[in-house]
Amino acid sequence: MKGNERMQPIIKPSSELRKNYNSVAEICRTNRVPVFLTLNGEGDMVLMDIESYGRREENLAAAERLMIAEMARFMGTQGYSIDQFKKNMKQAIKQGSSKDV
Repeated sequence: MKGNERMQPIIKPSSELRKNYNSVAEICRTNRVPVFLTLNGEGDMVLMDIESYGRREENLAAAERLMIAEMARFMGTQGYSIDQFKKNMKQAIKQGSSKDV
């Protein structure tokens, strides 16, 4: 997939899951996209493989951390310049290496 291109959603009736679980699960695993299940013609559930779910959760957690950092920045929380950050890291490494482990 390129830039803004997205795959067409895969939509299946919920009865397909009951009848052909293995084939629906294979679609999820092979295509790495969620399968949308319908019930009586209406959206009901989304099914995805465990690896895609894990990546999605990691991406959402990273986005949340970035949003929190941006909110703190907008509210005036003091940040560090690159030079300050390097200095702090060097001090932390020095302190960590001088401790008895």
